[in-house]
Parts: sequence; structure tokens; C-alpha cells
Amino acid sequence: MNFNHMASMLELRHLKTLKALRDMGSLVEAAEVLHLTQSALSHQIKDLEDRLNCTLFIRKTKPPRFTSAGRRLLALADLVAPEFKAAERDIARLTQGETGRLHICIECHSCFQWLVPCIEAYRLNWPEVELDLIGGFSFTPLPALARGDLDLVITSDPIDLPDIHYEPLFEYEAMLAVSNRHALSQKTVINPLDLADQTLITYPVDRDRLDIFTQFLDPAGVDPAEIRNAELTPMMVQLVASGRGVTCLPNWALTEYLANELLTAKRLSENGLWGRLYAAVRREQLEDPFMQEFLSTAISTCFNHLAGIKRIEGP
Repeated sequence: MNFNHMASMLELRHLKTLKALRDMGSLVEAAEVLHLTQSALSHQIKDLEDRLNCTLFIRKTKPPRFTSAGRRLLALADLVAPEFKAAERDIARLTQGETGRLHICIECHSCFQWLVPCIEAYRLNWPEVELDLIGGFSFTPLPALARGDLDLVITSDPIDLPDIHYEPLFEYEAMLAVSNRHALSQKTVINPLDLADQTLITYPVDRDRLDIFTQFLDPAGVDPAEIRNAELTPMMVQLVASGRGVTCLPNWALTEYLANELLTAKRLSENGLWGRLYAAVRREQLEDPFMQEFLSTAISTCFNHLAGIKRIEGP
């Protein structure tokens, strides 16, 4: 088989398919990312293998184990996919304008862990976009987004507002962080009554915006003995480590502190306390190239930097 003949058999969709299969770890998840049925995805791979007269990966292994031929095509995909994306981005700039405004507000300071590297990566490709980043503790960001004062809000509490779209980022488990010497560190699972005599450290926001209250304590009719506020995640962690109280934080925000053995994290209830993070944008801006690029960069950055998160399935 000569090179020109083989090149004519390969299409960009084939490379995207193999890359998704490797990155997602299964045919089911790869099909979801590519918006295909599992049957269509399997047929596409089989068709490519027939064209090339070789096997690309070993079936019935999870994650998929690629053959030498499959690994060679993956290397090609890693090489050309960024170039295609850069070309699409450049063309979008030429046809729809290069500039825009992206004023971002976050409702949780722990989001800085992944949002800062996301913004750094985004600036490299969209230096013309006016970027600004603020916290949302002192006001309600979503109405400000609807008014046009903001362009994107990172939130875990979507509310129904006209013309606002919520792009799902990921699902995470919120856990109770306690001192290694705390009595609750010996428990396997935390129940609401366990917090009735505790000082709960939270971000300075209304309790109806905190999952620990809305999904855990309030349904059980339990209040902590005391509530203490802290604006910064490291400050909350230090207070917990020194025995000044307990706090509820996303699992991914605790990874570094657990690795350093500064504290212990406990599951809230048998099934865990799960939350979702969204990027809220106005529908009128959703299809703008600079906005689409930011959303794409945000999602990829999340899964590259954070441990213990899941993709949000369905609506």
C-alpha cells in the first residue's frame, strides 16, 4: 500500500474517533463525546480497520489497548488535531471578528485552582479578548449576567432566568473536611446530627447557596452550633487543621491538602453529597467563537487538573 493510497483512506473523523476512545477509556463514553451511537462508532472503527487491513485496538479491554498501528494513528491525531483547531479558530476570527469581552465571575474561590490555568491557556489563543475575573461573594452574579454586566458566571446554583444558558462543566462530590485529631475523623460516614455541636466554616454567602445546608442539614432540620466565615480556601483549611471547626468543600479542592495529610475528608451520608458546576452565559453570546473557545478550554482544563470529578450525563 503506497502512502497516497493510505492517506486517501484516512479522514479527520477517524483520528478524532481514536483520540476520543483513548481519552475517554471506553466505546460508550467516546460515543457520547462524539455525539454518536455506540453502534455507529464501532462501525466507523471497523470500517477504518478494513480499509487499512489491520487491527487498531484489542477488543474487550478497558481501557482500550491499542496495537502498534493504533498508536501510530494516535500520534498522528495528537499532531494534526491542534493544527485543525487552530485553523478553525483563525478562520472564525477572520469571518466573525477577533475581539470580544469576557468578564467572568466565580461563586466559589476554590474554582481558582483550575480557572487560572484555563485563562492562561485561553489568553495564548485569544489575546484580543478583554478578560476580567471577579468573585461573587458581595452580590448575586446571575442577575448581573442577565443585565449584561457580566459575560460568564461559574456557578453550582443555576436559577431559571430568561435567555441564560447553563453549560455543564462537571459533577463533583462535596465532602466534610475535619482535623486529623477530630472525633469525626474516626467515622466512616457523616450524618446531619453529627454537625449539631460543631462549628461549620463556610464561604461568606447566604446559606441557601451552600449545598451543605440545602441538601444535607436543612432537610434534616439540623443547624450547626456555630457558623464561621472565611473567604479563602487555604484559610478554611488552616482553621480546620488547627481544630477551629469543620468545613464542606469539593473533593477536588481537597486533593492537595489530603496528600499533605493536613486534614481528613469524610463522605456526607451513605450516597455522598453531589453537586454540579456550570458556566452560565447569555444565549446571544453562546455561539460566538471566543465564547465557544473559552467553554471548550474550561472543560478540558477541568479534566486535566482536577481529580474525582465526573462528566454530567444528560440534561
